[in-house]
Amino acid sequence: LVTCPPSAYPGQRIRFQLPIALTQGGSNSNQTSSRLASDVKLSYDKDGWTRTIRVTDMKFQWVRMDDKGDVDLSHRFDPKTAAYVRKIHFVEGNDPRMRSGRITLVPASKAAVESSIMGPNGKEIVTFGDIASAQRMPYEEKSQWFQDTCKNLRVEWNEGHMRMIVRRDYLLNDSMAAVMSLSRKDLKKVWRFEFIGEMGIDAGGLTREWFQLVTEEIFNPDNGLWQSSATNQMSMQINPSSDVACPEDHLVYFRFLGRVIGKALFDQQLVAGHMVRHLYKHMLGWPVMFDDLELIDEEYYQNLKKMLQYSEDELEMLCLDFTSTHSNMGAVEVVELIEGGKDIEVTKDNLPEYMECCLKYRMMGRVRLQLTELLLGFFDIIPEPLLTVFDFQELELLMCGLPNIDMDDWKNNTLYTGEYDGTFGRSNPCTWFWEVVEDHFDNELRARLLQFVTGTSGVPSRGFSVLQGNDGNIRKFTIHGVRLETCLYPRAHTCFNRIDLPLYKTKKDLLEKLKLAVQMEATGFGIE
Repeated sequence: LVTCPPSAYPGQRIRFQLPIALTQGGSNSNQTSSRLASDVKLSYDKDGWTRTIRVTDMKFQWVRMDDKGDVDLSHRFDPKTAAYVRKIHFVEGNDPRMRSGRITLVPASKAAVESSIMGPNGKEIVTFGDIASAQRMPYEEKSQWFQDTCKNLRVEWNEGHMRMIVRRDYLLNDSMAAVMSLSRKDLKKVWRFEFIGEMGIDAGGLTREWFQLVTEEIFNPDNGLWQSSATNQMSMQINPSSDVACPEDHLVYFRFLGRVIGKALFDQQLVAGHMVRHLYKHMLGWPVMFDDLELIDEEYYQNLKKMLQYSEDELEMLCLDFTSTHSNMGAVEVVELIEGGKDIEVTKDNLPEYMECCLKYRMMGRVRLQLTELLLGFFDIIPEPLLTVFDFQELELLMCGLPNIDMDDWKNNTLYTGEYDGTFGRSNPCTWFWEVVEDHFDNELRARLLQFVTGTSGVPSRGFSVLQGNDGNIRKFTIHGVRLETCLYPRAHTCFNRIDLPLYKTKKDLLEKLKLAVQMEATGFGIE
């Protein structure tokens, strides 16, 4: 795919500068060029959206193909196809140790990211071909490639390293002061920790403990910076009212956390907090779509969908305008979704624009300031192109690690409904399901199965018996039997922690279909 200049006209000849790697290949030039060109299409393809290379400037961009295979140039919001990508604009701040910047949510086709990475010496250490090849690797190999690249970006020990001295009783404040005093180069140096008054020497153990304790504390809802998701108690979302909890420095905490998360990925450490899915997408620069609203607020999502069926008179009776109303510490606040929104009535004609504004506000607008600082801190360490090899599920696994799943606890706290109602899990498909999960799935695929069904790889600290649904009530892991005529592949309902498992005739068929469903969900393919 190529992007033509806006001034191009039919019949005009246009000269494009192609990558040398795509035009040279020795005796196997044609085969090599063809393979490299196809590799540049990264492994995300959902609802027609694909990330590919833009040959005019060698940046990765998102494009959408319509049903005829042509590039979709439509601009009006469509809840089925419209997608938006976080765009970040960096500027040098007043403090030379860190950058400033701003973020916006733009149509996916207008977002682009560099496809190469420069090393400390100014030389290119990762090309677009390296990234395209890495994204096709299995997760373990991909993670190793990521870590190897980070090592090439790390400042050598003999060029300097950082000694971080903190008090355990004032861990968060001391840590924030230390980390925020560092330059971007210092963030890529080796860190060694010392707890005042303790004799321990950091050979790796104190570093692991510091990342665990700091991230546990900052994700703690009691501190007011983050809150549990309304649809999944294991996932955390930014508190829109964080300025009330920490009125003087709440944004500094988000910049600090961004740096901590970036450093954790850079140094192969783990983060003690799972985030809602669209935040991982913002970190990756992946498209967010209308359906992502369902994982934030299902009732709000369903109400917006119903409006598409309303007549002009029914919409008028709702008395809606381009504003959003929400409660902040008991006080009702009205926010204009666009300038002068309180004076613009929602009608059948402008309903798509209203839905677009609602999506952008819920996905970014409510927490734009906090999210900006989080991403600025994160990209102080991690080069954005380096993340293009991962999908949002892989990023969660990379940050939080593979969960330690108690299979007996999982099975003992599973319900069976639909065609499996009353079988107590003793039917052949249910028996095969657990045999597949235990004997054929490794830890990564088990974590992906949890992500597929519950929306996150996290397991409640008290086990599966307290797994909650989107309404805050206990919603145990459920295997729901469906007939093959109605469903060929397993389907997930994350709001209810339920998987629809067809009545397969053989264990082999179940293994193939379940594995495909879990893996394709990660890359975004539809398999219905």
